[in-house]
Amino acid sequence: MTTPRFALNHMAAPRRDLAGFVALACELGIDAVEIRNDLDDTAIADGTPPGVVRATAEVAGLTILSINALQRFNDWTPARAAEAAVLADYAAACGARGIVLVPVCDGTPKNQEKLERALSALKPILLQRNLTGLVEPLGFAFSSLRSKADAAAAIAAVGGEGVFRLVHDTFHHYLAGESQLFPELTGLVHISGVADDAVSVADMRDGHRELVAADDRLDNVGQIAALVAGGYAGAFSFEPFAPGVHDLADPAAALRESMAFIRDRLNG
Repeated sequence: MTTPRFALNHMAAPRRDLAGFVALACELGIDAVEIRNDLDDTAIADGTPPGVVRATAEVAGLTILSINALQRFNDWTPARAAEAAVLADYAAACGARGIVLVPVCDGTPKNQEKLERALSALKPILLQRNLTGLVEPLGFAFSSLRSKADAAAAIAAVGGEGVFRLVHDTFHHYLAGESQLFPELTGLVHISGVADDAVSVADMRDGHRELVAADDRLDNVGQIAALVAGGYAGAFSFEPFAPGVHDLADPAAALRESMAFIRDRLNG
């Protein structure tokens, strides 16, 4: 029987404060979470000290898988280096295991040399703090890093296999049209589904990303099954961006239903 390890990204309930988010994970029997630095009025954007985040997670028995995210990581500048160091310090102090690394996504063309330069510069920052860099290709046509293959090649080029891992995002994997999986190099999986049958693949955006259900167009279950079959044993973290999910009065019920659906389909 396949029993995936589920995790919860704070984007699943962004209007809850840290305590409410942690309580939601506990209610669902989830023991791993991702916190974010882009949610107003809650940790960590509200200035919550890292020690408070660490204590809150430890009391609840939760592992913090990542802080999401260092944006535009592959546009390496002195300002980005300073930003990375500050975020890495916070991650280490709050007990997070890694930092999600998000590429430039504004139409800038891909540049493998710049990607490798950024990873080379990040490597000592992460190593000094015992953190993992979680590289997340974005499948949008206007992303500067769409392909996990390009990310894997860059990681290999800088000898970064012990520092960097891939994020397999089921939404972005589908958008990129990439068939190749890298389960052995994957450190985290983000899951979300798209149910809207009127939107074209080219027009899919974060706002279309719902919880995984029977009407999912992205074949989340197939992606999850293939990753597990390939040896991936890490977490599958819910990361829905759809306003309809964020507006739910009872997100626990909806998340529990999605978890049950995925389990049932994997074992059906």
